[in-house]
Amino acid sequence: MHAWLCETPTGPDHLVWRELPTPEPAADEVRVAIHAASINFPDILIVQGKYQFKPVPPFVPGAEFAGLVDAVGSSVTHLKVGDPVAAIGSIGGFGTHACVNAANLIPLPPGFKLEDAAAFAFTYGTSHHALIDRGQLKAGETVLVLGAAGGVGTAAIQIAKAAGAKVIAAASTDEKCATCSAIGADATINYSRESLRDALKALTGGKGPDVIYDPVGGDYAEPAFRSIAWRGRYLVVGFAAGGIPALPFNLPLLKGASVVGVFWGDFVRREPSANARMLGELAQWYAQGKIKPVIDELLPMSEVKTAYRRLAERQIRGKLVMVNAAHAP
Repeated sequence: MHAWLCETPTGPDHLVWRELPTPEPAADEVRVAIHAASINFPDILIVQGKYQFKPVPPFVPGAEFAGLVDAVGSSVTHLKVGDPVAAIGSIGGFGTHACVNAANLIPLPPGFKLEDAAAFAFTYGTSHHALIDRGQLKAGETVLVLGAAGGVGTAAIQIAKAAGAKVIAAASTDEKCATCSAIGADATINYSRESLRDALKALTGGKGPDVIYDPVGGDYAEPAFRSIAWRGRYLVVGFAAGGIPALPFNLPLLKGASVVGVFWGDFVRREPSANARMLGELAQWYAQGKIKPVIDELLPMSEVKTAYRRLAERQIRGKLVMVNAAHAP
């Protein structure tokens, strides 16, 4: 097998493509011939040594991938060689093969494209857990999605629309706003040239959004919260802008609003049955055409450093996926 190896956690520029022994699965593992892998923001942090999970070097980064089972451990009974699967974890995806605990694999139903499956679980799992579980989103409510053209943002738009909500998508360029409109956003705000608060006031008749989905943090968090509706829910999803905002505590009091933490990774670990039910519902929505990953571009696996650069420079609309052509089904 071949893989991108992080030998020192000093950033993506120091990843090296290595030939490695093809691993054999342990009793509770499955070996996956990887067809496609997507890049997520934690993939940057983990190769910089800044993520909460710090694997011991050398390791293969890449937390989200899909492919075909090509070897099965002795205690695994629900999967067989040739089955299409998606993997969720923390490392291992940026290569040609990976051994994965069978509990971290999602068997894919017929018709689920592997490129889509590699760009699905993290973003749609996070957004469904945020909006439906933590945010208790109801049909007819208004959702503001910050960073709306990114991977979790585009997933949040589609999930909110599937739940019957009105969606206001906020992004940094007109092109990104156009992407959001194309996948169902009811209105958009280019916050690089519009006042976020003024635009929200106009779009909601002064009421404000009922739910705010924020994977960005930084300078837009406080003005967004100041615009929230009475009894609103502010979903803290992440800090892609780099800065962790400090919110004055009087604001939740004055708005009767809730600040709600969203940590899908720990939800998966602590509530595996609930997560499995959620992923099953999402797979049904995919089959029904209600949701579909927005894939910015398919790159060969050899271009992983390009993927890192584009993600760091916020040039990706939706998800960027790397493909091993040799493992196409």
